[in-house]
Amino acid sequence: MRHGKKFNHLSRKKAHRKALLKNMSISLIEYKRIKTTVAKAKALRQYIEPLLTRAKKAASEEKIKDATHHRRIIFSHLQSKEAVKTLFGEIATKIADRPGGYVRILRTGFRQNDAADMCIIELVDFNTDALETQTIKKKRTRRGKKKKTSDTTATTNEAVVEGTEDTVVDTDDTTKDGE
Repeated sequence: MRHGKKFNHLSRKKAHRKALLKNMSISLIEYKRIKTTVAKAKALRQYIEPLLTRAKKAASEEKIKDATHHRRIIFSHLQSKEAVKTLFGEIATKIADRPGGYVRILRTGFRQNDAADMCIIELVDFNTDALETQTIKKKRTRRGKKKKTSDTTATTNEAVVEGTEDTVVDTDDTTKDGE
């Protein structure tokens, strides 16, 4: 039987889960991108998409009295004046022409200590290339001797191959032919 499987309970009681989703929603609205587990991100997406839709409707009905009603409904979910102000100010205007799918979940791999599946959840219209911020380039280490920083060593590292004047061979290669 599938009783009680309508949404992910996140191994928390109702009040704890509600507080978790409220705080994560406020953080997502404030920072436009947060790093969390995939399960929490999927639960957050279900929680925040209707709020973003309601903010978008209120932005289109700004001249009508219903905009106040939408603000109060969203405030009852978030309980943060700053988040509501940001949501109705800059976010609602950017998502006004988007029909849905306001958030994006980008998987980033597994957490090292408990192997939890991690991701970045972000607002779609506020994308600043999350993959570049998460990718850390490895610095190459040299196993050979350190180079001297004098001008004479720079000229001895390059030798002209006999027969061709344009070809330059780098003699500082530390790899062996057999490896």
